[in-house]
Amino acid sequence: MLLKNQIVQHLRYARQKLAAKVLFTLMFIFISIAITYGQTLVSYVQPMSGTAPSTTKSSVKHGAGTELNANTIPAVTLPFAMTQWTPETRQTETKCQPPYVYQDSVLTGFRGTHWLSGSCTQDYGSFTIMPVTGQLRTRVADYRAGFSHQDEVSSPYYYSLLLRKYQVKTEVTSTLRCAMFQFTATKADSLFLLVTPNSDRGEGFVKVDRQKGLIWGYNPAHRIYQGWGNPAGFSGYFVIEVQRGFKKGGVYRDGTILKTDTEHKGELGGFVGVYLKKGEQLRIRIGTSFTSLQAAHANLKAEIPGWNFEALKTKNQQCWESALSQITVKTKDVKHKRIFYTALYHAMQHPRLFNDIAGSYPRFAGNYQVEHLSKGNYYDDFSMWDIYRGQLPIFEILNPELINDCVRSLILKGQQGGWLPIFPCWNSYTAAMIGDHGTAFIASAYVRGIRDYDVNEAYRLMRKNAFEQALGQDYKDGKGRRALDSYLKYGYIPMEDSVPEAFHKKEQVSRTLEYAFDDFALAQVAKGLNKTNDYQLLIKRSLTYQNVFDPSVGMARGRYQDRHWYQPFRPASKEPYITEGTPQQYTFYVPQDVKGLALKMGGVKMLEQHLDKLFDGGEYWHGNEPGQQIPYMYNYTGSPWKTQVRVKQILEDEYSDGPGGLSGNDDAGQMSAWYVLASLGFYPLNPATDQYLLSSTIFDGYQIKLPSGKRFRVVTHRRSPKSGYISSIKLNGRVYTANYIEHGAITKGGAMDVYLTDQPNKSWGVKANDQPASITQ
Repeated sequence: MLLKNQIVQHLRYARQKLAAKVLFTLMFIFISIAITYGQTLVSYVQPMSGTAPSTTKSSVKHGAGTELNANTIPAVTLPFAMTQWTPETRQTETKCQPPYVYQDSVLTGFRGTHWLSGSCTQDYGSFTIMPVTGQLRTRVADYRAGFSHQDEVSSPYYYSLLLRKYQVKTEVTSTLRCAMFQFTATKADSLFLLVTPNSDRGEGFVKVDRQKGLIWGYNPAHRIYQGWGNPAGFSGYFVIEVQRGFKKGGVYRDGTILKTDTEHKGELGGFVGVYLKKGEQLRIRIGTSFTSLQAAHANLKAEIPGWNFEALKTKNQQCWESALSQITVKTKDVKHKRIFYTALYHAMQHPRLFNDIAGSYPRFAGNYQVEHLSKGNYYDDFSMWDIYRGQLPIFEILNPELINDCVRSLILKGQQGGWLPIFPCWNSYTAAMIGDHGTAFIASAYVRGIRDYDVNEAYRLMRKNAFEQALGQDYKDGKGRRALDSYLKYGYIPMEDSVPEAFHKKEQVSRTLEYAFDDFALAQVAKGLNKTNDYQLLIKRSLTYQNVFDPSVGMARGRYQDRHWYQPFRPASKEPYITEGTPQQYTFYVPQDVKGLALKMGGVKMLEQHLDKLFDGGEYWHGNEPGQQIPYMYNYTGSPWKTQVRVKQILEDEYSDGPGGLSGNDDAGQMSAWYVLASLGFYPLNPATDQYLLSSTIFDGYQIKLPSGKRFRVVTHRRSPKSGYISSIKLNGRVYTANYIEHGAITKGGAMDVYLTDQPNKSWGVKANDQPASITQ
């Protein structure tokens, strides 16, 4: 089945040497076998998806430069693992440059990576292993090798590549913190393994111990965004065990073999050499850690105690099968299955496990201090501006214990650094993007009843962000909300405040809109804790979006301190006061008060007209996360059926299979998470409530396995194969008229029957009490 998946994956997108007719024949043979005998879910996953520039409609129109790239990698990993493993075609740890790009044809090795999947950031603490046969080569220009996609096999748990230049096949499979490689010689020759810490600053270290059969080293991590280039206070450590003894080994710098195993500046690497007969194999085991070499070795001993590559590969396959099978979909459309399970795989890349198996982890924003957990796991690499919207809510359904771990991790960060981080990556403060969505995420967990953490301590940290402005060096380090003093003084962030101490230095309207939502999110926790004064103040602040709404144009607009509006007004152009989008697009970012926004526009009919204009004019951009709730806003109007139309169109236009099948940056899985939820037929327009807005599922049915052991089942009843409009719904056998469903209705299990027709039922879900919550009623 894996071979069939590879044929499908590369057939449409790679230049093949074999005739297309032959490949089509093979493809259909394997598809027929799969349909006849059944297929594992993991075999539907296409790790190459998103490794090429997007080919979808809105990304081509609205995207530019790096925003056209999904920036995913063909990661061999387990869900939420510490380290991923990928073939490497781009050698450096450079911002917005993933280690693997599909169009590349030259390989420089296989990387143990901490790349933030789907991001425009950079790798850190990584290292690369390159097999070379024949003569030892240590300069990249000498040892890099051309490769063909025909020679690749890629899955979540396994990757292999035949390097014809060296006549060696490389295979890798991985656990949470470790990996095993298997190298097979296709001709008798000397095999050298080059090990390179990928330090662009020449700070890496590597040592080769021939007596113990070990290679170990580290690559120091550095901050980006706030404190750019400063030490992040930890390193990526690795320990490599070679299965058989080796007589040749040492270190090199800038292509020159060194006589001592000591730290050196420059392009540093280590090597070992063995002789392999034709068909003979060499295996290595690798442990990684963020705290020490000793911890990396302990992780390795615990997770990969043996040398059986096939057994470990099978175990990792079963792990992925178990994770993916939490949602089983029913459809005859194999392409939809490929896109769905690939999206679910991408949604399971982050947050990143950061602690060792013994519970040790690097102190947040620390200086190589090591902390120890008393409970659960510690996570980092929260691309929070993105993932609070849909990616984390998926696991509030599927894996509440992961969510508890994540909230506890955020609390630890706040305690250790003094402020709740807004976008914690590289185990540091960043002030990347805008908003304060660590607060939004904790609130979403709280309102869904996920509370196995110190709620009062979480509230203290969230409240500090909302009411106190960080000063001096704390502010420069990325602590607290940007421009909070202006927001509190004016009720919006005026154009005069350019927010110099941030990577995104303007974007005043977008900041105002997102702070208003964050205030609403915090208000929900305040209400639950009976903090009445805070609740009332925060709810009032959550209406500040109105202060940047210009009724003369019916949209959000930049505003100065004296309250006059920014000129000129260009609704469909990217403006300095908007984050990665246009005023027309960002106006709809009021998830807490859609009905209030409608009133500002002139009523729900005007809201519907504004939505129609956005979509009909081709101005909806799916690649910008703050717009991803927009198609569901029709559920607040008299035409919920239009949500069903728009969502279905986005699913068709903005997602496909193959390397170019994602609409712009996947952003730690949020783009993929939208597909998972929307294809199932529900989405959290406002994650700080417990409501998911309904649309029509593209599947004939599906089942969600809940942690409690219960099941939530959906059966689709279509009047015809083309039916896509909701006619009616039954929940547990009873007529259900609301156009949203609450979290508890899903997590307690049950059955939902969705009846679809070819024409819209324009009376379904239109009554006020059948519509979702809003501050304004």
